[in-house]
Amino acid sequence: MDLDRLFAYLVSLRGVVEERPFTPEIPVFKVMGKMFAYVSPNVSPPLLTIKLEPLHGQLLRSTYAAVMPGYHMNKDHWNSVSLDGSVSEDELLSWIDESYDLVVENLPHQARKKLAEEQKKS
Repeated sequence: MDLDRLFAYLVSLRGVVEERPFTPEIPVFKVMGKMFAYVSPNVSPPLLTIKLEPLHGQLLRSTYAAVMPGYHMNKDHWNSVSLDGSVSEDELLSWIDESYDLVVENLPHQARKKLAEEQKKS
């Protein structure tokens, strides 16, 4: 998956904003102020770091060489995926959706309510 398509998908999710709090080169994708993904585009191949259920992340790490513990993140919950083409686009998008959903599920009630209201306005 090329980076332009990846970035477009990430920001297409409800309530997502792109920020660059670490460095100008590292886009961080947040929903209601909580990070669910970031991209390291200047390494070769680029890395996508996402949050996954711990057991699912462990399973993916044992299945795919491209999936490894999250770079500079909690290794139980965060996973870095090498965008080397070895993971199908559909699979990658489903993992992004899982990361997004995990973060949304753990938002405070008021934040989830506000997010739902934003969706109704669209």
